[in-house]
Amino acid sequence: MSEPDNEKSSCCGPGYASPQEAMEAPSEKLLYSIAIYTGTGIQKPDYLVTIDADPESPNYSQVVSRLEMPGIGDELHHMGWNACSSCHDDAGMERKYLLLPGVRTSNIHIVDCGSDPRFPQLHKVIKGAEIKTKTNLSAPHTVHCLGSEIIISMLGDAEGNAPGGYLHLDKNFEIVGRWENSMGSIKFGYDFWYQPRHNVMVSSEWAAPNTFMPGFDLEEVGHLKYGREIHFWDFEKKEPKQTFYLGEDGLIPLEVRFHHNPDSSHGFVGAALSANIIHWWKDAVGDWHWEKIIDVENEPHPEWPIPIPGVISVILLSMDDRFLYFCNWLHGDIRQYDITDPHKPKFTGQVWMGGLLGKATEVNDVKITGGPQMIQLSLDGRRLYVTTSLFSTWDNQFYPEIRTNGGCMLMVNCDTETGGMEIDPNFVVDFGKEPNGPSRCHETRYPGGDCTSDIWL
Repeated sequence: MSEPDNEKSSCCGPGYASPQEAMEAPSEKLLYSIAIYTGTGIQKPDYLVTIDADPESPNYSQVVSRLEMPGIGDELHHMGWNACSSCHDDAGMERKYLLLPGVRTSNIHIVDCGSDPRFPQLHKVIKGAEIKTKTNLSAPHTVHCLGSEIIISMLGDAEGNAPGGYLHLDKNFEIVGRWENSMGSIKFGYDFWYQPRHNVMVSSEWAAPNTFMPGFDLEEVGHLKYGREIHFWDFEKKEPKQTFYLGEDGLIPLEVRFHHNPDSSHGFVGAALSANIIHWWKDAVGDWHWEKIIDVENEPHPEWPIPIPGVISVILLSMDDRFLYFCNWLHGDIRQYDITDPHKPKFTGQVWMGGLLGKATEVNDVKITGGPQMIQLSLDGRRLYVTTSLFSTWDNQFYPEIRTNGGCMLMVNCDTETGGMEIDPNFVVDFGKEPNGPSRCHETRYPGGDCTSDIWL
């Protein structure tokens, strides 16, 4: 079987034996990113772009291929690999297929990125109608592989009501059924991450699809239609075991990240609306605890009746678990913190792009519409790729010009020794200049894995 250029060859399966080995892998040469027309008024399918990330290439920072989905209106959002380091010992597996769920249609597109990494091809589509019929689930979000199988968080039932559940696929992308044995008293779904050595999965909360899809209404937060809890699961039993109510410090907890070190119990979640970073860990007797470790203050704005919250839309950890990064989508900044001591993070870097505060309306000769939203870090921790679209209806609400300007991708150079960040002047992908008109860009992946794909058993 062929392997992508930057996947380490070995006698074993995909991924890496350890986070340290991942950090020593070759640099990414290609990027895959989602581009969407849903919500733009352009009646074209959403698509997957392949971007040249090799600084020695004449096509550096350019889109080298585009793969359209079969239908219109999917709203591609997050994506994930069929295999990661959790099946490193399985020589029969290969990190070959990228799963691209459509949040609105519930279609899940299986894309072959291994046969020709520069020109991915559609392998299979799991129809949303089939998923709804067989599992009563809709609105797929986070994709994680589990050994040779796949789990996808589904944010709603077939009618778009919460809490949804988890779709279970086998290695041939056939529907097994629902993964969980019980949702317990969980009200909403969103992201999840598991840490097998502690027999734990942590899940977070957004809202019911029927609530978030039309756009954001602050009153619905007060009416408890958005989440403010995180849930600790017994991973082997596939059922929730403990819930932490985060209150006003945890309004809309989104992206969940454990340390990459599989022995560690430390993890983090970014609460979007309250703009807080929540840290959790397990003590010596096996009890879980949480604390707020970072609080981003709201900022005044002359056109807003209330100060603007940061809206922490994404967080991630470097592969060595030293640095935490997160985006304030409405403020327009990306922050870097040294979390060597996870209880006492140290602010080490910040860059600005877009946002509502007007601090960086143009970067690398491109007008930035939107703010830093999704980020993906290179395995060595030196390059952070950033895109600007959150979700179509929310984009249109807070950044209406994105319809005509489109999104963009930038790269931030990160100092891994002492900390610090700088926007790279030579890398920019302007999705406002796409052949079929301005599109928006969301999540990014690399053929050889990245800092949010791999989990070690």
